[in-house]
Amino acid sequence: MSQLVASKPVDRPRLDDASRQRLERAFSVPRARFGAGLVVGGVLFVWSSMGAQFNFLALGEGASNMGEFLMRLFPPTWDKLGTILELLVETLQMAIVGTVLGAVLSLLFAFGAASNIAPRWVYYPVRWGMNIIRSLPDLVIALMFVSAVGLGPFAGILAMTVGSIGSIGKVFAEAMESVDRGPITAMEAVGASRRQIIQYGILPSAAPMLTSYTLLLFEGNVRGATILGLVGAGGIGLELTTAMNMYDYGHLSAMVICIIVLVTVIDQASAIIRRKIT
Repeated sequence: MSQLVASKPVDRPRLDDASRQRLERAFSVPRARFGAGLVVGGVLFVWSSMGAQFNFLALGEGASNMGEFLMRLFPPTWDKLGTILELLVETLQMAIVGTVLGAVLSLLFAFGAASNIAPRWVYYPVRWGMNIIRSLPDLVIALMFVSAVGLGPFAGILAMTVGSIGSIGKVFAEAMESVDRGPITAMEAVGASRRQIIQYGILPSAAPMLTSYTLLLFEGNVRGATILGLVGAGGIGLELTTAMNMYDYGHLSAMVICIIVLVTVIDQASAIIRRKIT
């Protein structure tokens, strides 16, 4: 006869009353502050809508015009498909080069903009520099480089590179600041140098986030490269502007469809890569 072995009761951790109340408060909604926040947000939205002349009635009245414009885009004409593909390849090349240069420079600047790495006399000037760059629109930066190096994709690449420092550099720095302090404290306790802490403690922990943000930067640069062409900074943007000015809606529609396909493929590929690394 087989003997029944009584299972040993599992000791469950018990919370004291203070810990239980603290956890319950973490999930409670502060109704007074939440209601006050809704009121303040609503007043701010109405004030902004009035100042910006946002009007739902005008949007409804203009819906027919938007529908008429969309109807003009069909059917697309594909007689200039070779030109479209050539400009799309140029746009993609601009985005690749701009992303690589922008990510490398942003990482270097991020070392100076991370409060857990850089001293204060480096941290604040680098942060201020990033804020200045981030406050400039991409088209303004592109116009500056067009006037400096002339028309073409080179100006667009420089504009994307500099713009990346202001935007993605700040995100890189915040990713480094949010890493777990445990390994860093242990390395400091055994006398590791600053370089060793960055190389073995901070970068490995922040690498998945840095890679994900770089992919997002690439996706944004692909979209941005189509706009930079409006000011002569290469890419397909100039061809888009020319088609709109000449009312060549079939050619415009073909370019829009090709851009949508390219951006969709890149977004799906980036999503797959992000799932693999996170």
